[in-house]
Amino acid sequence: MKKLYSSIVLLFVTLTVTNAQTSESPWAVNIGANLVSIQDDSVDSKTGIGVPILSLSRYIAAGFSIGAQYSINSVDLNSTDLNYTSIEAILKYNISEGKVYPYLFTGYGLTNFAKNTESGALFPSTVSGRTYLGGVGLNFQISDHWNINASSAYKSSSERGSYNHLQHVVGFSYVFGAQDTDKDGVSDKNDVCPEIPGLKEFEGCPDTDGDGIPDNKDACPEEAGSAELNGCPDADGDGIADKDDACPNAAGSEAMNGCPDSDGDGVADNTDKCPNEAGDPANNGCPWSDRDGDGVADKDDTCPDEKGDAANNGCPAVPEKLVAFLQGENSILLFSADSADITEISDAKLKELNDLLNSYPNAAVIIEGHASSDGSMEYNQKLSEKRADSVKAALIAKGIDAARLDTAAYGETKPVEDNNTSKGRAANRRVKFERRVEIRVVE
Repeated sequence: MKKLYSSIVLLFVTLTVTNAQTSESPWAVNIGANLVSIQDDSVDSKTGIGVPILSLSRYIAAGFSIGAQYSINSVDLNSTDLNYTSIEAILKYNISEGKVYPYLFTGYGLTNFAKNTESGALFPSTVSGRTYLGGVGLNFQISDHWNINASSAYKSSSERGSYNHLQHVVGFSYVFGAQDTDKDGVSDKNDVCPEIPGLKEFEGCPDTDGDGIPDNKDACPEEAGSAELNGCPDADGDGIADKDDACPNAAGSEAMNGCPDSDGDGVADNTDKCPNEAGDPANNGCPWSDRDGDGVADKDDTCPDEKGDAANNGCPAVPEKLVAFLQGENSILLFSADSADITEISDAKLKELNDLLNSYPNAAVIIEGHASSDGSMEYNQKLSEKRADSVKAALIAKGIDAARLDTAAYGETKPVEDNNTSKGRAANRRVKFERRVEIRVVE
């Protein structure tokens, strides 16, 4: 008896030590204490409490398991201590599955009530009775490997030397035998990452970066991050994961792909050629050149070197009165033949022009000198130059800045009448457009 008991304990220890499987494993070893109560009114019996009760079972399918159970106890029967031993084949059915589940079981075996079992066989036929049993139990899972269970069974054994009795059991079960490919203690059935060793708290998946997010749910498994960003880091704290942040070390906005826009021009600093100066996205974030500072970019400024108005394409407002003067007869100054002297009539016209130029300080004019064909072409060219210079000098004398005045001389190259006839030359000497100084706004 002692040898058998030692062998069974050794078997249990061997199984529990050499197997580290999960609660869903098909094999289970149970050890516990049992309480035996004889159900026979013809005898005087007390309830006996004994240890151990041992069992080994294997899950088959559809909630059914088969196994074997061996128990030892001591019973006071008619003031006589009897050694109680039993061995049965058990069929168990799990009513449900989960952390806590009830089950039913039935079985068949042998039961022995004897004063001394050492003198002969463990279950001698003369004092051992065939036993039928049925019962209920409840299983509580306390870890992946360990369960606590309790059960009650009625055992019918009416043959000589045995009695009908109740047996109640409380014990621990160790389960094992499921496949665990990665040897991480989580069976493949429950392992989300069955081929990669992981942690039980992450369903068998690893957490390489140690950020509390398993690799299978971590968008950045090798860099510690936050749950809000699916396990990815955010070095600049702008709420955009570094992997999606075009500027991971400078806090920015989602609209700018994680980059700042220091000058607020709508161009992110990482692509802005002028990050500290508001500009135009079409010009790489830089402002367009505006040489005259009138607020109209040179590319759109018809007068890029002269301040003007946006409504006038960057040019100064049109001097309407000056234009009207230059388009009228008063813009023609007539000279005597072979003369560059300004007449009183011409001087009056210059005074009017002077007033207009003062009214339009940004306006400039060109003074064009002309001559008739009397005399040589060379002489007439020089005469036209003198007339233009004479008018310029008169305007400067009246206070007009020389920088606003330019001159051009055409000699006899731009007549208004035909110089090939005496009649035409006479007409040219008299017509104001032949001997004139034209004054017009610079275009």
